[in-house]
Amino acid sequence: MGRRRKGLKIDGVLLLDKPVGLSSNSALQKARRLLNAQKAGHTGTLDPLASGLLPLCFGEATKFSADLLNADKEYLTTVKFGEKTSTGDAEGEVIFSAEPKFTFKEFCAVLERFRGEIVQIPPMYSALKKDGVPLYKFARKGEEIEREPRKVVISSLDIVDFQPPEVTLLVRCSKGTYIRTLGEDIGEALGCGAHLKTLRRTAIADLHIEEAVDLDLFERMTEEQRIAVLLPPDRLLQSLAPVKLDEEATKKFLNGMKVRTDERSIEEAKVRVYGISAEKTEFLLGVGRLTSDGVLAPDRLISFVDNDR
Repeated sequence: MGRRRKGLKIDGVLLLDKPVGLSSNSALQKARRLLNAQKAGHTGTLDPLASGLLPLCFGEATKFSADLLNADKEYLTTVKFGEKTSTGDAEGEVIFSAEPKFTFKEFCAVLERFRGEIVQIPPMYSALKKDGVPLYKFARKGEEIEREPRKVVISSLDIVDFQPPEVTLLVRCSKGTYIRTLGEDIGEALGCGAHLKTLRRTAIADLHIEEAVDLDLFERMTEEQRIAVLLPPDRLLQSLAPVKLDEEATKKFLNGMKVRTDERSIEEAKVRVYGISAEKTEFLLGVGRLTSDGVLAPDRLISFVDNDR
């Protein structure tokens, strides 16, 4: 007889406002203990020195955590110009300094170069791996590893506050964008160097920081209140088109069978799939692949082992 997993079977998403100084994994484990949840995961790390939106997944929601990895993200960052540091942020040692003499007009002109598709070289102080070892471990030893340039997209780059030597920017960008590198590259273009003073993630896809719960507040909540602030697993899937199945197709789909629908897609597309129970209650089945001729194949399914369905 198999050993029962400790904790409660909790399915849902917690939008956490992670504080500065805490790693993403530490935040996850703390929230997991507070919920006494069996299974937990996050949707991609946020640097300990950064604060802001960290979606945490529990139970069946962990099956869809990867769907946010490719999503656009939004950051609010304050960049200090005139000082370049060894880490690209305020924790590092100053390795170059120059008086920032740019005007607002000059700054706007330089900023224009960083909108749209740009090329970045990932920083040494990052979690990217070389032969299985994170680059930051090489960096801490003073070693420099060659990194391949990568294309990223800066869909919006707006000035929130202009008070040189500090400028606060709101950045909307594609996956894989390094905001530290963006700040350093802007400083390089201005000829004075720069590093990030603060970094806060404010959105991932259609998830926003305004919906997030402060960790201290979450800790002070009762068990019922903590459960109440969890969002349903399909909150991670809102960027996918919905497909609804009738009762017969629901049973087939849950058994791993392909079903034919009235829906169509120009090319094979990932969709979120809803079924209907005998009591006519609609519920999430999981994620499927929809072809141009209306055939829907299961991809990742919700498990209803502990449910009545």
